[in-house]
Amino acid sequence: MSQIVTNPQDLDRMRAACKDAASILDYLTPFVQPGVTTGELDRLCMEYLTDELHVKSATVGYAPPGYPPYPASICTSVNHVICHGIPGDKVLKNGDILNMDITIIKDGWFGDTSRMYCVGEPSILARRLIDTTYECMWLGIEQVRPGATLGDVGHAIQKHAESAGFSVVREYCGHGVGRKFHDDPQVLHYGRPGTGVRLEPGMLFTIEPMINAGRREIRTLADQWTVVTRDHSLSAQWEHSMVVTETGCEVLTVSPGMPAPPEFATAALASV
Repeated sequence: MSQIVTNPQDLDRMRAACKDAASILDYLTPFVQPGVTTGELDRLCMEYLTDELHVKSATVGYAPPGYPPYPASICTSVNHVICHGIPGDKVLKNGDILNMDITIIKDGWFGDTSRMYCVGEPSILARRLIDTTYECMWLGIEQVRPGATLGDVGHAIQKHAESAGFSVVREYCGHGVGRKFHDDPQVLHYGRPGTGVRLEPGMLFTIEPMINAGRREIRTLADQWTVVTRDHSLSAQWEHSMVVTETGCEVLTVSPGMPAPPEFATAALASV
Protein backbone atom coordinates (compact mmCIF):
# COMPACT_ATOMS: atom_id res chain seq x y z
CA MET A 1 0.00 0.00 0.00
CA SER A 2 1.37 3.40 -0.94
CA GLN A 3 2.19 6.04 1.61
CA ILE A 4 -0.53 8.69 1.93
CA VAL A 5 0.92 11.85 3.43
CA THR A 6 -1.38 14.77 4.11
CA ASN A 7 0.10 16.18 7.33
CA PRO A 8 1.46 19.64 6.39
CA GLN A 9 4.56 19.28 8.59
CA ASP A 10 5.42 15.93 7.02
CA LEU A 11 4.94 17.33 3.53
CA ASP A 12 7.24 20.21 4.39
CA ARG A 13 9.90 17.70 5.49
CA MET A 14 9.52 15.83 2.21
CA ARG A 15 9.74 19.09 0.28
CA ALA A 16 12.97 19.94 2.10
CA ALA A 17 14.54 16.55 1.32
CA CYS A 18 13.59 16.82 -2.34
CA LYS A 19 14.83 20.40 -2.58
CA ASP A 20 18.23 19.37 -1.20
CA ALA A 21 18.47 16.41 -3.59
CA ALA A 22 17.78 18.68 -6.56
CA SER A 23 20.28 21.25 -5.31
CA ILE A 24 23.02 18.62 -5.45
CA LEU A 25 22.42 18.12 -9.17
CA ASP A 26 22.56 21.90 -9.63
CA TYR A 27 25.88 21.95 -7.75
CA LEU A 28 27.38 19.17 -9.87
CA THR A 29 26.35 20.66 -13.23
CA PRO A 30 29.47 22.81 -13.90
CA PHE A 31 31.76 19.88 -13.11
CA VAL A 32 30.33 17.75 -15.94
CA GLN A 33 33.07 18.44 -18.48
CA PRO A 34 35.29 16.36 -20.76
CA GLY A 35 38.13 14.84 -18.72
CA VAL A 36 36.32 14.47 -15.39
CA THR A 37 35.86 10.97 -14.03
CA THR A 38 32.58 9.66 -12.68
CA GLY A 39 34.45 8.89 -9.46
CA GLU A 40 35.35 12.56 -9.08
CA LEU A 41 31.68 13.51 -9.52
CA ASP A 42 30.80 11.04 -6.77
CA ARG A 43 33.48 12.54 -4.49
CA LEU A 44 32.13 16.04 -5.10
CA CYS A 45 28.59 14.84 -4.43
CA MET A 46 29.49 13.13 -1.16
CA GLU A 47 31.48 16.15 0.00
CA TYR A 48 28.63 18.55 -0.78
CA LEU A 49 25.82 16.54 0.81
CA THR A 50 27.90 15.85 3.91
CA ASP A 51 29.68 19.15 4.50
CA GLU A 52 27.27 21.69 3.01
CA LEU A 53 23.81 20.15 3.32
CA HIS A 54 24.45 17.92 6.35
CA VAL A 55 22.27 15.15 4.96
CA LYS A 56 22.87 11.44 4.46
CA SER A 57 23.31 9.51 1.23
CA ALA A 58 20.57 6.92 0.76
CA THR A 59 22.64 4.86 -1.67
CA VAL A 60 25.99 4.32 0.06
CA GLY A 61 25.73 0.78 1.42
CA TYR A 62 22.22 0.28 0.05
CA ALA A 63 21.76 -3.46 -0.47
CA PRO A 64 18.34 -4.83 -1.45
CA PRO A 65 18.01 -8.63 -1.20
CA GLY A 66 20.27 -10.29 -3.77
CA TYR A 67 22.43 -7.22 -4.37
CA PRO A 68 25.88 -6.31 -3.02
CA PRO A 69 26.05 -2.99 -1.13
CA TYR A 70 26.03 -0.03 -3.51
CA PRO A 71 29.33 1.84 -3.02
CA ALA A 72 28.59 5.42 -4.05
CA SER A 73 26.48 8.52 -3.37
CA ILE A 74 25.23 8.83 -6.96
CA CYS A 75 24.56 6.60 -9.94
CA THR A 76 26.46 7.73 -13.04
CA SER A 77 25.01 6.13 -16.18
CA VAL A 78 26.93 6.98 -19.37
CA ASN A 79 25.74 6.49 -22.96
CA HIS A 80 24.34 2.93 -23.23
CA VAL A 81 24.11 2.49 -19.46
CA ILE A 82 20.41 2.62 -18.57
CA CYS A 83 20.68 2.97 -14.80
CA HIS A 84 22.72 2.21 -11.66
CA GLY A 85 26.10 2.93 -13.21
CA ILE A 86 28.74 2.82 -10.48
CA PRO A 87 31.14 5.81 -10.37
CA GLY A 88 34.80 5.01 -10.87
CA ASP A 89 37.67 5.61 -13.29
CA LYS A 90 35.43 6.25 -16.31
CA VAL A 91 36.65 9.47 -17.96
CA LEU A 92 33.91 11.51 -19.62
CA LYS A 93 34.65 12.63 -23.17
CA ASN A 94 33.13 15.07 -25.61
CA GLY A 95 29.83 13.75 -26.97
CA ASP A 96 29.01 11.49 -24.00
CA ILE A 97 25.62 11.68 -22.34
CA LEU A 98 25.30 11.13 -18.61
CA ASN A 99 22.51 10.49 -16.15
CA MET A 100 23.18 11.32 -12.51
CA ASP A 101 20.70 9.87 -10.00
CA ILE A 102 20.79 11.07 -6.40
CA THR A 103 18.80 10.07 -3.31
CA ILE A 104 19.36 11.59 0.11
CA ILE A 105 17.83 11.22 3.56
CA LYS A 106 16.94 14.36 5.49
CA ASP A 107 15.11 14.17 8.81
CA GLY A 108 13.95 10.66 7.91
CA TRP A 109 12.58 11.60 4.47
CA PHE A 110 13.98 10.49 1.10
CA GLY A 111 14.54 12.97 -1.72
CA ASP A 112 15.02 11.23 -5.08
CA THR A 113 15.73 12.76 -8.49
CA SER A 114 17.86 12.29 -11.61
CA ARG A 115 18.91 14.40 -14.54
CA MET A 116 20.58 14.05 -17.94
CA TYR A 117 23.76 15.93 -18.87
CA CYS A 118 25.57 16.40 -22.16
CA VAL A 119 29.36 16.31 -22.06
CA GLY A 120 30.50 18.84 -24.62
CA GLU A 121 28.55 18.60 -27.87
CA PRO A 122 26.20 15.59 -28.17
CA SER A 123 25.13 13.92 -31.40
CA ILE A 124 21.81 14.83 -32.98
CA LEU A 125 20.43 11.44 -31.94
CA ALA A 126 21.61 11.86 -28.36
CA ARG A 127 20.03 15.31 -28.08
CA ARG A 128 16.75 14.08 -29.56
CA LEU A 129 16.70 11.11 -27.16
CA ILE A 130 17.38 13.33 -24.13
CA ASP A 131 14.73 15.86 -25.13
CA THR A 132 12.13 13.19 -25.92
CA THR A 133 12.74 11.46 -22.59
CA TYR A 134 12.34 14.78 -20.76
CA GLU A 135 9.05 15.33 -22.57
CA CYS A 136 8.00 11.77 -21.67
CA MET A 137 8.54 12.45 -17.98
CA TRP A 138 6.53 15.66 -18.07
CA LEU A 139 3.75 14.10 -20.12
CA GLY A 140 3.49 11.47 -17.40
CA ILE A 141 3.47 14.13 -14.70
CA GLU A 142 0.68 15.97 -16.51
CA GLN A 143 -1.57 12.93 -16.02
CA VAL A 144 -1.20 13.00 -12.23
CA ARG A 145 -4.38 14.11 -10.50
CA PRO A 146 -6.95 12.58 -8.13
CA GLY A 147 -9.01 9.96 -9.92
CA ALA A 148 -6.48 9.36 -12.69
CA THR A 149 -4.69 6.00 -12.87
CA LEU A 150 -1.09 4.94 -13.18
CA GLY A 151 -2.06 3.40 -16.50
CA ASP A 152 -2.79 6.93 -17.73
CA VAL A 153 0.75 7.95 -16.71
CA GLY A 154 2.40 4.96 -18.37
CA HIS A 155 0.38 5.28 -21.56
CA ALA A 156 1.31 8.96 -22.03
CA ILE A 157 5.00 8.12 -21.67
CA GLN A 158 4.93 5.05 -23.90
CA LYS A 159 2.95 6.74 -26.66
CA HIS A 160 5.34 9.69 -26.90
CA ALA A 161 8.51 7.58 -26.76
CA GLU A 162 7.36 5.08 -29.37
CA SER A 163 6.01 7.77 -31.68
CA ALA A 164 9.56 9.16 -31.77
CA GLY A 165 10.96 5.74 -32.70
CA PHE A 166 12.35 4.97 -29.26
CA SER A 167 11.56 2.18 -26.77
CA VAL A 168 10.59 2.07 -23.09
CA VAL A 169 12.57 0.00 -20.58
CA ARG A 170 10.06 -2.21 -18.74
CA GLU A 171 12.15 -3.89 -16.05
CA TYR A 172 12.57 -0.67 -14.01
CA CYS A 173 9.94 1.82 -12.96
CA GLY A 174 9.02 4.71 -10.72
CA HIS A 175 8.04 4.00 -7.14
CA GLY A 176 6.50 5.27 -3.97
CA VAL A 177 8.87 7.39 -1.91
CA GLY A 178 8.76 9.31 1.36
CA ARG A 179 9.72 7.74 4.65
CA LYS A 180 10.95 4.76 2.61
CA PHE A 181 13.36 4.75 -0.34
CA HIS A 182 11.24 2.36 -2.43
CA ASP A 183 7.60 1.68 -1.72
CA ASP A 184 4.33 1.00 -3.51
CA PRO A 185 3.00 1.90 -5.96
CA GLN A 186 5.13 0.73 -8.84
CA VAL A 187 4.89 3.44 -11.50
CA LEU A 188 5.26 1.71 -14.87
CA HIS A 189 6.29 3.83 -17.83
CA TYR A 190 3.99 1.98 -20.22
CA GLY A 191 0.40 0.88 -19.97
CA ARG A 192 -3.24 1.35 -20.90
CA PRO A 193 -5.39 4.34 -19.92
CA GLY A 194 -7.81 3.74 -17.09
CA THR A 195 -5.92 0.77 -15.64
CA GLY A 196 -3.82 0.31 -12.53
CA VAL A 197 -3.78 2.11 -9.21
CA ARG A 198 -6.17 5.05 -8.92
CA LEU A 199 -4.50 8.19 -7.61
CA GLU A 200 -5.58 10.08 -4.51
CA PRO A 201 -4.32 13.16 -2.66
CA GLY A 202 -1.25 12.62 -0.52
CA MET A 203 0.30 9.84 -2.62
CA LEU A 204 4.07 10.32 -3.01
CA PHE A 205 5.97 8.70 -5.86
CA THR A 206 8.54 9.17 -8.61
CA ILE A 207 8.16 9.20 -12.37
CA GLU A 208 11.48 8.27 -14.00
CA PRO A 209 11.19 6.93 -17.57
CA MET A 210 14.19 5.12 -19.06
CA ILE A 211 14.03 5.43 -22.84
CA ASN A 212 16.33 3.64 -25.29
CA ALA A 213 17.30 4.83 -28.76
CA GLY A 214 17.22 1.20 -29.95
CA ARG A 215 15.45 -1.86 -28.61
CA ARG A 216 14.13 -2.07 -25.05
CA GLU A 217 15.99 -5.25 -23.99
CA ILE A 218 18.49 -4.89 -21.17
CA ARG A 219 21.51 -6.67 -19.71
CA THR A 220 22.94 -6.46 -16.18
CA LEU A 221 26.73 -6.45 -15.82
CA ALA A 222 28.78 -8.63 -13.49
CA ASP A 223 28.84 -5.98 -10.74
CA GLN A 224 25.11 -6.82 -10.31
CA TRP A 225 24.16 -3.12 -10.47
CA THR A 226 25.02 -1.63 -13.86
CA VAL A 227 22.20 -2.09 -16.38
CA VAL A 228 22.93 -1.53 -20.08
CA THR A 229 21.06 -1.72 -23.36
CA ARG A 230 21.45 -5.16 -24.88
CA ASP A 231 21.98 -3.69 -28.36
CA HIS A 232 24.43 -1.06 -27.04
CA SER A 233 22.13 1.81 -28.09
CA LEU A 234 22.00 5.05 -26.15
CA SER A 235 19.65 5.38 -23.18
CA ALA A 236 18.30 8.40 -21.29
CA GLN A 237 16.41 8.93 -18.03
CA TRP A 238 14.91 11.81 -16.06
CA GLU A 239 13.28 11.61 -12.64
CA HIS A 240 11.12 13.81 -10.45
CA SER A 241 9.42 13.08 -7.12
CA MET A 242 5.89 14.42 -6.61
CA VAL A 243 2.83 14.42 -4.40
CA VAL A 244 -0.76 14.16 -5.61
CA THR A 245 -2.71 17.24 -4.53
CA GLU A 246 -6.45 17.93 -4.40
CA THR A 247 -6.34 19.44 -7.89
CA GLY A 248 -3.35 17.81 -9.60
CA CYS A 249 0.19 17.32 -8.39
CA GLU A 250 3.12 19.18 -6.91
CA VAL A 251 6.54 18.40 -8.32
CA LEU A 252 8.89 18.36 -5.35
CA THR A 253 12.34 18.09 -6.96
CA VAL A 254 12.32 21.30 -8.97
CA SER A 255 15.33 23.60 -8.64
CA PRO A 256 16.72 26.80 -10.14
CA GLY A 257 19.32 24.90 -12.17
CA MET A 258 17.08 22.30 -13.78
CA PRO A 259 16.16 22.62 -17.47
CA ALA A 260 12.98 24.56 -18.11
CA PRO A 261 9.94 22.28 -18.32
CA PRO A 262 8.19 22.00 -21.69
CA GLU A 263 5.51 24.64 -22.29
CA PHE A 264 2.74 22.08 -21.82
CA ALA A 265 3.98 21.35 -18.27
CA THR A 266 3.14 24.72 -16.74
CA ALA A 267 -0.01 23.33 -15.08
CA ALA A 268 2.00 20.76 -13.11
CA LEU A 269 4.24 23.52 -11.78
CA ALA A 270 1.45 25.93 -10.88
CA SER A 271 1.36 24.86 -7.25
CA VAL A 272 5.15 24.88 -6.71
